[in-house]
Amino acid sequence: MAEENGKGWRLNRTVNLSVLIQLVFLASLIVGSWVNLQRQLDLLQRDVTQLIQCQKEFQSKLGTVQERSISFEYRLRAIERQVPGADITGSAMSN
Repeated sequence: MAEENGKGWRLNRTVNLSVLIQLVFLASLIVGSWVNLQRQLDLLQRDVTQLIQCQKEFQSKLGTVQERSISFEYRLRAIERQVPGADITGSAMSN
């Protein structure tokens, strides 16, 4: 039995300074990475918020342009109806 213990793995319970330094360095890397990730997430959230705001503004402007386009179309049709001989069906555009 004593021979088996001598041939097997032995666990050294002493902790030297280099192991402690490595553990502290690893912990600081983990904390630094987490802080950097949080900063990147904050920047991403700000960018997404700005993008959503710009999309809302663009959508509003597009709605205004669409309303004006419909208004101009009705005005143009009204003018075409008043002009004698005007082609209001749009077949002259296809020729």
